[in-house]
Amino acid sequence: MTSPKRWVPLCGASLALTLGATLASADHPSSVSTSSATVAAANGAAVYAQICQGCHMPEAQGAVGAGHYPKLAGDPALVSWEYVATTVLGGRNGMPSFGVRAGGEPVFGAATLSDQEIADVVNYVRSHFGNKYKDKVTVNQVAGLPHPGSSLNLPPSVTH
Repeated sequence: MTSPKRWVPLCGASLALTLGATLASADHPSSVSTSSATVAAANGAAVYAQICQGCHMPEAQGAVGAGHYPKLAGDPALVSWEYVATTVLGGRNGMPSFGVRAGGEPVFGAATLSDQEIADVVNYVRSHFGNKYKDKVTVNQVAGLPHPGSSLNLPPSVTH
């Protein structure tokens, strides 16, 4: 059995190496340029991985168990970016709201996403998992939608 005291120097060394590598990479930016579309797709994928896939699953196939989590893969409802964005902003059918309240204050105890993060994840979901919707939602379009706590917190009429 290994003594816990032996792990302390190893953990400290590992942390120092990781931190050093992170700082070194910050001092020497990559010479590879990325387009804003590439960055947005990466941000959308990160938001999906950190928040959405816990319920909708890694490949967006959905799940049934303690609740019903609809599949997003090949979902015809995703034809409307407004439907997806208002669902993320205000929640729907048991799904919590992830939008920042009207006026900019976060919802206490809840994960909140900026309008840019919502645009990124909406575009990501609508262009991955077998979904091939090419029109992109912008941060300004998301900002124009009703946010939690606004007097008009109703989703816009959407057609499926």
